[in-house]
Amino acid sequence: MRLAVVSSDGKNVDLHLGKGRNVFVYDYDGELTFVEERKVEIAEDAKHQGGKVIKTCGDCDVLIAVQYGFKSKIKAEDANIKLVMDEGPVDEVLKRYVDHVEFMSKNIM
Repeated sequence: MRLAVVSSDGKNVDLHLGKGRNVFVYDYDGELTFVEERKVEIAEDAKHQGGKVIKTCGDCDVLIAVQYGFKSKIKAEDANIKLVMDEGPVDEVLKRYVDHVEFMSKNIM
């Protein structure tokens, strides 16, 4: 599973999806592995830029940001990317998500 987080510094998930100039990508296959940092061309004062971030993460399964708008939710669904809202240190946010996925996969009837 490939996960991406929107972060200003690579340490914290701390930005709205549409303000995500930096996206940090990880792979999870039993353990988390950092893949790369991706830059996104975000206009300073423009609105509704979540689509740019989603396009940059087209190979990701999950994209995590503090918030996102309705238009971004639709664009992510069209791109088969699951949007998740969370915030905090990147390692804690990723662990929460992975723990949740693993718990749900063990407890599905």
